[in-house]
Amino acid sequence: MIPRHASALLISDLHLTPSMPLTAQRFFDFCEKEAPKVEAVFILGDLFEYWVGDDAAAHSPFQQEVQRVLANLSTKVKTYYLHGNRDFLIGHSFIKKTGMTLLPDPITVEIASKKWVLAHGDALCTADVGYQIFRGWVRKPWIQKIFLSLPLNWRKGIAQHLRSNSHTQYQQTKASNTHQLKMDVTKQACAAVLRDQSGDLLIHGHTHMPAHHEESIDGQQWQRWVLSDWDLDHPESGRPRASALLIDDAGTRYIDLIKN
Repeated sequence: MIPRHASALLISDLHLTPSMPLTAQRFFDFCEKEAPKVEAVFILGDLFEYWVGDDAAAHSPFQQEVQRVLANLSTKVKTYYLHGNRDFLIGHSFIKKTGMTLLPDPITVEIASKKWVLAHGDALCTADVGYQIFRGWVRKPWIQKIFLSLPLNWRKGIAQHLRSNSHTQYQQTKASNTHQLKMDVTKQACAAVLRDQSGDLLIHGHTHMPAHHEESIDGQQWQRWVLSDWDLDHPESGRPRASALLIDDAGTRYIDLIKN
């Protein structure tokens, strides 16, 4: 049975890390103030900047604090989690301790009497062939088992190396049309997932390009909402960002969490 709720808030791509305290504090405030006003909260991946295994939380006061906040939130509203590309190694131990419900990607849910297809979004960026190959490998259970068996310091080192390479690639191509194409979802991928899910309303994150789109291809039509990333700690990179998508009987709209 699919999740059904009269109202919900959806967020993604907070990339929480101790080095971004303002962003983390806004998330803690969100869990205390805005989130309890709806029936459900959906976190569509990349809550953390990276995740190298549930056992790492025992050595991280910051991750333990996030865990406590989520556990408290889960006592007030139904809280769902969907893996992102940065934290797909979040396992059942962390999910159980937070009281959240782990969802597959993609999934169909019902909010305010409408059916919505939810996804993180990275699997929809099919123009980035190299990333899709990488994604296919790191999602293999036997690869993950080997990685999680490594010493914690090794896993952290590998994660830091991958983050560094990703940042370098981003800086080198961010001004190019090639980057824009590779970073965004493709209509073909969106159409395919919506056909598979028998839906025409799609919500995802990952691309950091929040907007509402009305799209079509080969006679198939759909609407697509993109969730915002959060960053209140790097004003030099542009306007501070933090928002959520609210769905209830009044409709669907973005909530600015900086002004609130």
